[in-house]
Amino acid sequence: MEVTLLDQDKGGNAVSFLVKNTTPAFANALRRTVIEDVPTMAIEDVEFRKNSSILYDEMIAHRLGLIPLTTDAKSYMLPEDVEEDQRESARCKLTMTLKAKGPCTVYAKDIETKDPKVKPVEGDLPIVKLLKGQSLELECGAYLGKGKDHVKWSPGHIFYKQRAQVTIHNDKIDDKEKCVELVPNGILVLEGGKLSIAKDKENDADMCMVAADLYPEGFTIEKTDDFIFTLESWGQLDTKEILVEAAGILGKKLDLLAEKIKDAKAIEQ
Repeated sequence: MEVTLLDQDKGGNAVSFLVKNTTPAFANALRRTVIEDVPTMAIEDVEFRKNSSILYDEMIAHRLGLIPLTTDAKSYMLPEDVEEDQRESARCKLTMTLKAKGPCTVYAKDIETKDPKVKPVEGDLPIVKLLKGQSLELECGAYLGKGKDHVKWSPGHIFYKQRAQVTIHNDKIDDKEKCVELVPNGILVLEGGKLSIAKDKENDADMCMVAADLYPEGFTIEKTDDFIFTLESWGQLDTKEILVEAAGILGKKLDLLAEKIKDAKAIEQ
């Protein structure tokens, strides 16, 4: 297996990379692990002291839960990994408070946290608007969690496509200019009366299927063992942290599966 970085934004919140010589099963396993198993921090419990805003307690609590929080996974433990009587301790729970009085708009940055490493990713996310005389006061608890339990703990969005190998049969294509127009983003180029894939567009060669519908005998499109991934982080962790954590989790699962298979074989014997 070979991994090649294709593109990355300056903030580290989006990345595109190529994984060669693998299978659809592994590609989907990595995708599911990123979405479902990489732990992040999110608000789970909310205790309201005052709320005279226009929104019900449940609506505000829902908004608080969906605010992405920067995550320091090394300092906290998943509630499922400790004894029940320790789930409210500082090892698992981070207490956060919010106190505001109108007239004002309450933003995520108004949430006070005891741990500076865990705070709202985007401080300008609005929570509720308070009019004159209205107030909001609450205390909430943030915990590590996994996306398979609730999407608020999912670290980002990841998708992939299987890379295609395209062979162009120029002698079976009558209107080559039409093919160039049909395939977007300048993927097809016409030089010297011959169509070819632009050198910097090889990873998007599957888009030639649009032209292949017009000239099915002019294009041979075959799947390869290479997959192009795109990962977008919600901000709790950067993309590198997400992928490293996902790879570790997937490796542990495979090791556990291998042990179970060995145990099953031992029982049979």
